[in-house]
Amino acid sequence: MKVIFTQDVKGKGKKGEVKNVSDGYARNYLLKNNIAIEANDANLKALKAKKNKENKLVEEEVEEAKRLKEKMESKTVEVKAKSGEGGRLFGSITSKQIAEVLKKDYNIKMDKRKIELDQPIRALGYTNVPVKIHPEVTGTIKVHVSEE
Repeated sequence: MKVIFTQDVKGKGKKGEVKNVSDGYARNYLLKNNIAIEANDANLKALKAKKNKENKLVEEEVEEAKRLKEKMESKTVEVKAKSGEGGRLFGSITSKQIAEVLKKDYNIKMDKRKIELDQPIRALGYTNVPVKIHPEVTGTIKVHVSEE
């Protein structure tokens, strides 16, 4: 009997998968406990429509991420810090500070964990910082550290 899983079943299938299982297993366990539904024409059409809707939502997220990338790459984040001789900072600029400046100056809410700063910025000047906006979209923001 063909069934569409509505939940993950270890060793059998994942949610949304269409699989062929034995009739007794389907009738006595899967259908009885609402873990799966029978794969008839109506249920298959509903599953296809649901997957199309999910794909459309994912595409919209990617487009939104690309628009945010364009918006961010045209801006320069200005951060002021105290510095000593030779342009060395007292302390450092972290991804948290960059995220706060983005929120305050440009009203772009960015999670500090998405700002991929390998090491904190410890010198004056311009630095290009990669930002992972979406798993498929990565942009860069220009951070200008100036003396306070």
